[in-house]
Amino acid sequence: MSVAGLGSTDVNRIYQDYTANPVNTKGNAPEEAKTEEAGAVFEKSADSGRVTAQVGKKAPNTELIARLKADQEAQMQNLQSIVQKMMTGQGKAYSMASGDDSIWKYLASGEYTVDELARKKAQEDISEDGYWGVKQTSDRILDFAKALSGDDPTKAKELLDAFDKGYKQATGEWGRDLPDISKQTYDAVHKKFDEWANSVNDVTKTEA
Repeated sequence: MSVAGLGSTDVNRIYQDYTANPVNTKGNAPEEAKTEEAGAVFEKSADSGRVTAQVGKKAPNTELIARLKADQEAQMQNLQSIVQKMMTGQGKAYSMASGDDSIWKYLASGEYTVDELARKKAQEDISEDGYWGVKQTSDRILDFAKALSGDDPTKAKELLDAFDKGYKQATGEWGRDLPDISKQTYDAVHKKFDEWANSVNDVTKTEA
């Protein structure tokens, strides 16, 4: 009995979709939404009937604000979902490679087996330089975050929170603690996000 999981082809497709069409996350309003009249606002005085100009008075663009908030929420939801799928996929590859099929027995009522070819491929995938290895997996997660935020390091903390939620969801879906390789990936992602966030300070010091 075969239990289908998230393969490297699926993740590559998701990654290409996001990098090709990144979410507008810089807070830049679409051109049509930027036209907030900056001139004077004319009001009629109640007592004199005179028209007076209130220079610089602008009404807040509530529609634009709501749209930007929705975009930001979409960023977090996207990364959270991606992380959940990726960590689950890494865990499945590890299980096939190591022969730890207890989770598969649970899912497939004990009927699931891994053939030698699949096991060998999984072992390659979780190796140091493999697709599901710590380095490549943590790099892809950071690349997703950068693509979603428009490479804005000031959003690193929010995106890291989304990563943590996705990791927690993957753990819940797994039914127990994720494998050691996933825990190592978790630590690697946190380190890379910290370095990305600190790059803002490095640039500021250089410019000064």
